[in-house]
Amino acid sequence: MNIQKPVFLNDVEFKASVNQQSGKEWNWINPKHGAFGHPANYYESSLQQWHQFDALSADIECDVVVIGGGLLGASTALHLSEQGVETVLVEKNRIGSAASGRNGGQFTPGLARWEAAEMIEHFSYADAKKLWHFTSTEAMALIDSIADQYDLDLQRKRGHITAAVHEGHLVGLTQGADARKFLGEAHTQVVGKHELKEHIASDNYCGGLLDALGGHIHPLALNRGLIYGFCKNGGKVYEQTEVTAVEEREDGVYVTTSSGVIKARKSVVMGVHHASFKLLQKNNQTTIPFYTYVCTTAPLEVDLKELLPTDAPVYDTQFQIDYYRGVSQNRLLFGGEGTGSCWNPEKTYQYLLGRIQHVFPQLKSVELDFVWSGTTDLTMNGAADSRKFGNKFPIYAVQGWSGHGVAQTVRIGKAIADDFCGKADDFNMLTRIHHQDILFGRALAPVVIPVAKSAYGLGALINPGKMVSF
Repeated sequence: MNIQKPVFLNDVEFKASVNQQSGKEWNWINPKHGAFGHPANYYESSLQQWHQFDALSADIECDVVVIGGGLLGASTALHLSEQGVETVLVEKNRIGSAASGRNGGQFTPGLARWEAAEMIEHFSYADAKKLWHFTSTEAMALIDSIADQYDLDLQRKRGHITAAVHEGHLVGLTQGADARKFLGEAHTQVVGKHELKEHIASDNYCGGLLDALGGHIHPLALNRGLIYGFCKNGGKVYEQTEVTAVEEREDGVYVTTSSGVIKARKSVVMGVHHASFKLLQKNNQTTIPFYTYVCTTAPLEVDLKELLPTDAPVYDTQFQIDYYRGVSQNRLLFGGEGTGSCWNPEKTYQYLLGRIQHVFPQLKSVELDFVWSGTTDLTMNGAADSRKFGNKFPIYAVQGWSGHGVAQTVRIGKAIADDFCGKADDFNMLTRIHHQDILFGRALAPVVIPVAKSAYGLGALINPGKMVSF
């Protein structure tokens, strides 16, 4: 198939999105740049128009069907194709239309909200060390190797900062760095308030953790780059093809879509993030959905280097985290919050603009060009939920990313492919993490999340030095 790599524009092109609006997710652009029913978000606007795949129009067969064209599905499909497995990927919308093409684009190590300390608590030293490196050093290195192998420009940058909003949080950051060193990974440095000013021109912080292992990337370019590699290896992609049922029979797994049936002779992979529970036969209440919000400013009045001198992306440690980084043409990408009910564009605009002005009061006139929402999901224990089930044929699924997992999702896609091909047992390591069902969790998310946030917020008022981020 003649498919092009993702290519960046010099700036952005304000335009309609090729994606269909899905669920409660929305995109907004500043009205002075045009009026579109469903405008493209910043990521889509910063890339040249890309290939659009046809919908499935007939019954077909293959070895493996991958459901979902986000980072997990695209990575799994790519790594299966590299091992000669006949693979078909189906996506109900467009490639990267959901969380994989709408997130903050920041690389942090760990498995969703599990960091090194949680792994040490739940596993033996050897297993904790293996899991930590799987979700940190290996995950980051895999992204780089894919970019090199397929000659992809992904706007990949290195270095990440966790900025402490309370002096007590420096204790937690120091303990986290110590746990990482205990597991044989020493890319971190805890710094005080004055040294942090060399990286962030804000008075909000008491110090922070410099992480040379983390970084940031253009997530939609990464997603499209994975699909580019998959297609170069002979893989087949069908967009606008929604899966309505997955049924295991004696001779394979039958994947029913709105426009045809695909018989998977050997396996199925569900890479559909928070929606995968609809297709699972059992234990389908381990996650609860929540909404997140991101914006990108217009080109700033001051050089970005005056705000972020070392160009490192930032998470902070407040309960409702702020995260931000510089992007092309002197723009600031800024995100935060997590809600059980989806906010509208007006409320989100005011919230994010207020947070930008709080962190960087030296910015006197900030305009937002793009604002958008996203949907992700939480598990009770904070780790992603990885499953392998099926009777005769393996069926794989992963969900519960909690808004953290750009690099790790790609690494888990490789682990699924390696497990299927019998090359490694990394995926089995992930399935050993126990997850609790959340009774009525998905239906009650608009109530449960505000209650939980209020409880955690009250705890933070009582003990402000305790670090709990949402």
